[in-house]
Amino acid sequence: MSEDRVLHSFKKTATEEVRAIVREYKGRLYFDLRVYYMNNEGEWKPTRKGIALSSDFLPEIKQCLEKFETEIKQKEEQT
Repeated sequence: MSEDRVLHSFKKTATEEVRAIVREYKGRLYFDLRVYYMNNEGEWKPTRKGIALSSDFLPEIKQCLEKFETEIKQKEEQT
């Protein structure tokens, strides 16, 4: 199994961040979008809050994000 690769991360709160990770498991690539928290020792640890999907779902993920972006832009234009 290869090492996880963090593609992007951003702060959610002072003690939480969201990470987009690519990982390989049993010869397949997965996209993992997960919330991490900082423990008392100052280490980042994953939570159960997240989703991991096979790279087979990449076209659907892209389509979903495009629809989400369009919807948000439309709502912003209405305000």
